Amino acid sequence: MATPMIPTVTVVTEPTGRDVVFLLDGSDGTRTGFPAMQDFVQRVVERLSVDDNKDRVSVVQYSRDPAVQFYLNTYATKVEILDTVRGLRHKGGRPLNTGAALQYLRNNVFTASAGSRRLEGVPQVLILLSGGRSSDSVDAPASALKQLGVLTFAIGTKGSDSRELQKISHDDNSALSVSDFTDLQRIQQQLQRLWDIVFLLDGSDGTRNGFPAMRDFVEKVVEKLNVGESKDRVSVVQYSRDAEVHFYLNTYTTKEDIVDSVRGLRHRGGRPLNTGAALQYVRDNVFTNIAGSRSLQGVPQIMILLNGGSVQEQLTSLMSTGLVMATPMIPTVVFLLDGSDGTRTGFPAMQDFVQRVVERLSVDDNKDRVSVVQYSRDPAVQFYLNTYATKVEILDTVRGLRHKGGRPLNTGAALQYLRNNVFTASAGSRRLEGVPQVLILLSGGRSSDSVDAPASALKQLGVLTFAIGTKGSDSRELQKISHDDNSALSVSDFTDLQRIQQQLQSSLEALVIDVTPESTTVLVDPTQRDIVFLLDGSDGTRNGFPAMRDFVEKVVEKLNVGESKDRVSVVQYSRDAEVHFYLNTYTTKEDIVDSVRGLRHRGGRPLNTGAALQYVRDNVFTNIAGSRSLQGVPQIMILLNGGSVQEQLTSLMSTRIVMATPMIPTVVFLLDGSDGTRTGFPAMQDFVQRVVERLSVDDNKDRVSVVQYSRDPAVQFYLNTYATKVEILDTVRGLRHKGGRPLNTGAALQYLRNNVFTASAGSRRLEGVPQVLILLSGGRSSDSVDAPASALKQLGVLTFAIGTKGSDSRELQKISHDDNSALSVSDFTDLQRIQQQLQCVDPTQRDIVFLLDGSDGTRNGFPAMRDFVEKVVEKLNVGESKDRVSVVQYSRDAEVHFYLNTYTTKEDIVDSVRGLRHRGGRPLNTGAALQYVRDNVFTNIAGSRSLQGVPQIMILLNGGSVQEQLTSLMSTRIVMATPMIPTVVFLLDGSDGTRTGFPAMQDFVQRVVERLSVDDNKDRVSVVQYSRDPAVQFYLNTYATKVEILDTVRGLRHKGGRPLNTGAALQYLRNNVFTASAGSRRLEGVPQVLILLSGGRSSDSVDAPASALKQLGVLTFAIGTKGSDSRELQKISHDDNSALSVSDFTDLQRIQQQLQSEKLNVGESKDRVSVVQFTDLPSVQEQLTSLMSTGLVMATPMIPTVTVVTEPTGRDVVFLLDGSDGTRTGFPAMQDFVQRVVERLSVDDNKDRVSVVQYSRDPAVQFYLNTYATKVEILDTVRGLRHKGGRPLNTGAALQYLRNNVFTASAGSRRLEGVPQVLILLSGGRSSDSVDAPASALKQLGVLTFAIGTKGSDSRELQKISHDDNSALSVSDFTDLQRIQQQLQSSLEALVIDVTPESTTVLGM
Repeated sequence: MATPMIPTVTVVTEPTGRDVVFLLDGSDGTRTGFPAMQDFVQRVVERLSVDDNKDRVSVVQYSRDPAVQFYLNTYATKVEILDTVRGLRHKGGRPLNTGAALQYLRNNVFTASAGSRRLEGVPQVLILLSGGRSSDSVDAPASALKQLGVLTFAIGTKGSDSRELQKISHDDNSALSVSDFTDLQRIQQQLQRLWDIVFLLDGSDGTRNGFPAMRDFVEKVVEKLNVGESKDRVSVVQYSRDAEVHFYLNTYTTKEDIVDSVRGLRHRGGRPLNTGAALQYVRDNVFTNIAGSRSLQGVPQIMILLNGGSVQEQLTSLMSTGLVMATPMIPTVVFLLDGSDGTRTGFPAMQDFVQRVVERLSVDDNKDRVSVVQYSRDPAVQFYLNTYATKVEILDTVRGLRHKGGRPLNTGAALQYLRNNVFTASAGSRRLEGVPQVLILLSGGRSSDSVDAPASALKQLGVLTFAIGTKGSDSRELQKISHDDNSALSVSDFTDLQRIQQQLQSSLEALVIDVTPESTTVLVDPTQRDIVFLLDGSDGTRNGFPAMRDFVEKVVEKLNVGESKDRVSVVQYSRDAEVHFYLNTYTTKEDIVDSVRGLRHRGGRPLNTGAALQYVRDNVFTNIAGSRSLQGVPQIMILLNGGSVQEQLTSLMSTRIVMATPMIPTVVFLLDGSDGTRTGFPAMQDFVQRVVERLSVDDNKDRVSVVQYSRDPAVQFYLNTYATKVEILDTVRGLRHKGGRPLNTGAALQYLRNNVFTASAGSRRLEGVPQVLILLSGGRSSDSVDAPASALKQLGVLTFAIGTKGSDSRELQKISHDDNSALSVSDFTDLQRIQQQLQCVDPTQRDIVFLLDGSDGTRNGFPAMRDFVEKVVEKLNVGESKDRVSVVQYSRDAEVHFYLNTYTTKEDIVDSVRGLRHRGGRPLNTGAALQYVRDNVFTNIAGSRSLQGVPQIMILLNGGSVQEQLTSLMSTRIVMATPMIPTVVFLLDGSDGTRTGFPAMQDFVQRVVERLSVDDNKDRVSVVQYSRDPAVQFYLNTYATKVEILDTVRGLRHKGGRPLNTGAALQYLRNNVFTASAGSRRLEGVPQVLILLSGGRSSDSVDAPASALKQLGVLTFAIGTKGSDSRELQKISHDDNSALSVSDFTDLQRIQQQLQSEKLNVGESKDRVSVVQFTDLPSVQEQLTSLMSTGLVMATPMIPTVTVVTEPTGRDVVFLLDGSDGTRTGFPAMQDFVQRVVERLSVDDNKDRVSVVQYSRDPAVQFYLNTYATKVEILDTVRGLRHKGGRPLNTGAALQYLRNNVFTASAGSRRLEGVPQVLILLSGGRSSDSVDAPASALKQLGVLTFAIGTKGSDSRELQKISHDDNSALSVSDFTDLQRIQQQLQSSLEALVIDVTPESTTVLGM
């Protein structure tokens, strides 16, 4: 391998855009200046890149209250924004509440639902134009926006308060002033784009000849920049062995000075080339506040690396450091101070200690964050990690602390409180971003409660705890709390703290963090790495293979190999991958080198790099193969393939980190600790120990928690408290019987749902890990178990309920996940008898369906398929509560040979399989067969246990050779897929020029829709008409039947208007129609098809929008007439063959067959869609026709193994009931109405979910969407509702509450899964507060609102709230609700959508 050319690498790139919000003072005092504000906004917007979706804009006007003019995701084109800004009306009003407006922006505009891309790293910019002093305080809202990372420019006039503007702006330079708003043009230039750019130049011996070229390159780049203190800033660093700064980001403020300095650069020379150390140096010394970096103000940080070292040196350097990102680390330090009665005299010494430590921290440049908590019986937060941003504020607060007092000293409770409330993102912790979390405990005595579980939980969280005690403390307790023995420190009393401060400071400064390319933080020995070499052994690398071998050997020679040091594995691949040795095969460098020298080139074709990467992930980066990923050891893979060395270098410099995520089943024991089980408790302990002995805890496969309960539950330890079997067994042996009465099993189950089966407590439910609950109960519950047990089932928890003779068998069956999981013993000493029974009920149960190709082409191969099925079944653990099997054969149609619940023994299944006869037939309709299996076999009635969380697996055997199939099945994992539901959007030219041709367009749309399969939810259709602006006639999820679509298309009215803005319409489709909320299934791999009918040339550019749709994977067919521009049509269509032309629209029928046969030629677009390849399918034409008639798209073309996961159709329905004083007499009628609607919903099969909220002054949730899982429970609760009462009627606040608290995943909403969100409002009067912004926010969220009022309601207000005018309904009074129920029911039934999971899981066979 030769030395490469000099690569140019940008480590941190500029964000793709900005989200810009204008907040305009619309109070009475700015009436004359408002036109100047409008002009200013327009000029700024003119400079933004809106049309290519880089920049987004929102405008909000305010006086007493804020009013959103449009959100960040309202408009997608610059034309729309400018038109709206020109048409703004001055709001008026007083007083001027700037603080309230800023808070409103934080909660309602800088949010994902309103179009903010903050969570994607897009800079958030706020430009405030204010003409006076605020009547309310701006301090807290301004601070909240800074915490959110918003970059605020505050522009005021002579009537403004300059100090207030500085508080609001993100730094003093961003508080700007004009004499009046007509003078705004002067400061516009100050608001343009900025960069901080660092050039890192390789100055080693090897670049002496190339250095002048580097210098010229830097000069040329600088010449193109807009340099200045408030513009672009530049720094240059040169390095070889060490790094040397030529000038910092704040050294020069003019382009001339920088260019002069660059021209004077001299090559420094030296060796070796330490790129890693140089990157680290730049990170720590140049991308800092003091060196001129403006990263904290959101200015993009860019580093350009110009080097020329050999591949070997580069790799070694990178392997020892990883690429360093320019985002500075922000360590977190929490002080936990003992404020109990016994530390009163020592408290001033504690304050001094905290102050001295803080003095050494870097708070002002946002590197360090600090929180202080004081505790005795209970903890009290003095300030959070995100409360203060300056050292001065922190020190002032610490000096002013008052001693808390109180007893006893509950250190355990305080530690648990920190875990749940302080080391969290909302409190300012950056733990999830890899920032070190440090806790310093100052304690003067022994804790009255146990510290074991809370201390362990903090360690699991990665918190580094230093425990400092006095002579009154328990040294063993301090060691348990601290993260290692050396971190448990002791002083005679707190006045002696100064003595250990240096020791603590050294420990803090030793927390050197190694940052990997994925921005992960490694808190382990930085010399440990798990390194896998993946070598291309295909035919094309035969001559180069010795060089690869030598390369691997040289790298290994520089590693520090050992079991607790670096580990190495080598894998070679071509068609398949082969492991030469695993990470734990060899523990010495000599053995590895010997093995590498003996490697032989394996040859073969084709080169399946993707499959090899997957193989390494699933088989090498695993615990059993020696990977230490779970201990935080960096996982590095080096791919050497047949590309050029330079490509290799680029690949190495962005070294892939491949993480292995093993399944970690979760087992929770819930033990009855009431008075009645005192004698049986030792037997319970023995049972738990025996079960745990059989689990795989030490390799982190299984996790365990134990909870004891009587009146209240008490967690003995969480799922993430202990990581070894020994710790768990020791704790279980030491459990004490809790005692108490009564026995509240329902409350305990609810507690588990809310506090134990959660991510923070160690549950991996959201990652698809099975959740198992084992209940040991000795009596009947005093409270109801119905709702909590149902909630756990909804969560997917598999519950085994074990009772004694004192238990209620029906209650146990309600709790358990099926009747077979309700077990009984005479008393707890008899538990051993059922342990084996429990152990056999393994969470690895599977429902397996074999789908066999029985078409004419497989007649000869069918016996081999049959044999294959028999062999697989022989290896299964068949039984009603074990593995279940079904077999389906298909050609034109599908036929079930037996269902999942037909046979319960292996013998019966094998006998039936042996008797299978080939059915024959053509054509082969794979898509229809998959749909059939989904709808008829993976169902509850056919024996599927999907609702109990049992994996659903389908194995498809089709016309490929059985041998290939078998090999594929054995060497791969099962791949998940779902039957596809193609999406077809028609975009119709409704401009003035197409008036006469519009009926022909309608006929064309109807003929195409007639050929689609809408009624069985295979195809979805939307129609949009456009001229100057687009208008959606109906969305993809508006109608679920062909009849409704055809009726609507027939009734369309020609829109009219000019000019014809095709570009804007395409952009609108991208942002508003091809989205999940509008019914698109693009993210699930469903083909997205657009058919454009256009009668003229567009007045705006189609380039960027057309490209954006192609990027989205939309397959566009552009059909034009003689007035259209053929080149424009080709730009829009997904390929040249998809740009079609007719003389006029009456001629559309001629090309319909052409379109229908290609129907949308998905199969040939191989760069966009993968289609399952069948070796014996009909011709390509038949494949395409079949594809369009079934819409089947699968993820892996060469692996005929498909798992179908089904999810029922449904809706999330929320009722918002007016419970104010004025509706007391009408409330029973509201209850009846809700009951009648619920009676028509499909709740029991988990299709529909229901929530009820009552409101007057404030809202009150009666139950959430995930509270009840059965219709009976909902109806019982609705019947028992009590009228709330109260005044005034705040409908706006209630709507906002629903948006923030009910239409959320945690409350049971399935909005993110594409399930329709429906709100039914029953209101008897006019709202006392504004409904405008909350109603708009719900529409932005995609909620479909039906607003029903009485004669006392405001009809205009109801129309604002409802999702369209037809959804605002009215009755004389609530007793008349029955009259409109059918109308509402029809609307609801039109919303039924088939929902499939967004995330697929890889299930191993």
